[in-house]
Amino acid sequence: MNIKAKDTSSDLDQKSFRRMVITRFVLVFIVLGLMFFLPAWTYRYWQAWAYMLILVVPMILFVRYLYKNDPELLKRKLRMREKQKAQRLVQVLVWPLFLLAFIIPGFDYRLHWSNMPLALVIISEVVVLVSYLFIGLVFRTNSYASRIVEVEKGQKVITTGPYAIVRHPMYLGVLFFYIFSPLALGSYWAAIPALLIIPILAARIIGEEKELLENLEGYKEYLMKTKNRLLPGIW
Repeated sequence: MNIKAKDTSSDLDQKSFRRMVITRFVLVFIVLGLMFFLPAWTYRYWQAWAYMLILVVPMILFVRYLYKNDPELLKRKLRMREKQKAQRLVQVLVWPLFLLAFIIPGFDYRLHWSNMPLALVIISEVVVLVSYLFIGLVFRTNSYASRIVEVEKGQKVITTGPYAIVRHPMYLGVLFFYIFSPLALGSYWAAIPALLIIPILAARIIGEEKELLENLEGYKEYLMKTKNRLLPGIW
């Protein structure tokens, strides 16, 4: 009697992918906690708890949706290593500013550098949440939107939704997300490194457009139709 062996390769791949997703999520939660609560030297840092809740709940829902409905898209979103030298340099410049913007608030809370009104903290938390949800909308509109600059096989120019307003709506969401994150954490001082991300983000956009012009069919026509890169009426 012939017994057909069960093909377990796909199961193993699926298990590995699920393990990677869970590991990434847990690491994000742990790293954020360390960056916030160690400098604050207390877990009674309510702004940090509120901020983490704002991030974690939508993240769980978004990742769960993609994992069940479009795992290939989720795999693309998890890629972080840039292929281009110029974009790798942008990453190198961004990381120190990112770390400062998220570590300073803890020290600020501990040493009472900022005396921020509660209303401003709450407004900033709302802006962070809306920005985060807006980035999710961009990902849903354009399945090729990614953390890294690349043109994939079969990629098409997206001109609908937020892409009808600005050419880089994902970066628009990222811009407001990072600028208001320090304020949501109760720190004026941490907003300084967050604001320094703006020129680096502009350089990344210019480099990305060069790549898209060279390798994405129809992007030149899209540039002529949609004039604004990031902020309507400004740039």
